[in-house]
Amino acid sequence: MTALRPGPAGRTGSAPDGVRAASAALYDRTAARASRAVLAGYSTSFGLGTRLLGPRARRDIEAVYALVRIADEVVDTRGGDDASALLDELEAQTARALASGWSTNLVVHAFARTARRTGIGPAEVDPFFASMRADLTVTVHDRESYLRYVYGSAEVVGLMCLQVFLNADRRPGEPVRRPDAATVDGARALGAAFQKINFLRDLGADAGELGRCYFPGVAPTGPTDAQLRAILDEIGEDLARARAALPRLPRRARTAVAATLALYDRLLADLAATPPAEVLATRVRVSTPRKVVVLARTVGGQAADAVRERVTGTRTTDDGGAA
Repeated sequence: MTALRPGPAGRTGSAPDGVRAASAALYDRTAARASRAVLAGYSTSFGLGTRLLGPRARRDIEAVYALVRIADEVVDTRGGDDASALLDELEAQTARALASGWSTNLVVHAFARTARRTGIGPAEVDPFFASMRADLTVTVHDRESYLRYVYGSAEVVGLMCLQVFLNADRRPGEPVRRPDAATVDGARALGAAFQKINFLRDLGADAGELGRCYFPGVAPTGPTDAQLRAILDEIGEDLARARAALPRLPRRARTAVAATLALYDRLLADLAATPPAEVLATRVRVSTPRKVVVLARTVGGQAADAVRERVTGTRTTDDGGAA
């Protein structure tokens, strides 16, 4: 137990304002480190992309990723009879923290600080938890439930990341920046593409271990050649929409997203070259050395584009149509 200290007006039991502020800052930093540890432990591809962001945007993306990952772990790893109650509690903690700016759950605390500063709210958070809850009860999707699930589990995460990118350099007192329709479409498409690629990569585990099949009409034994081609075409269209919106992002976010897009382009190409039976049996991966090469090429290309813009005097949109 911490010792009781006199407050500024002689009250016993409250810390002086300076001590309180320092303690709050330490708690915030500790929460941010907890989120960073979650990302580092679970994702190399996403983690590599965040290294191309500025410090504030990187911390905020780590906070978004950590909350999403913890919820996913509740429904996929924990599972069982109490998973619904655990997810309800995580959602309730998140709602309270969005309102108060504080949580005893370090991951939720970091997310709430990010959300309150960047304009993430119930419009994104509620559909996300609804999709996570669907994983506890829905094992086979039709087209409608599939689209609803992808929106809540992935597209809104893309929208959360977009809010982070647009508000990374926003000064205190300035209004929260909001994207235009074209940038929103790109962010949603990016989240959808990443999710659908991961569905394909996890096809065997989802069907065999969790009893789920996300793609409508695909049997637990895996997709037919025609079904796999249709899925790959759909993902390709999503990636094209996301790529079209890249110039609308702030420069550093544009580079980070372009690098992550390039990694998923590589995954999509590898999946396209894999027979349907093998897609079910093995998880397609990009090795770390290949990831580094892809990232280096992308960063080099983005740097060349920036030089070209300066030389020619042209400039692509870089504010996401923020209003």
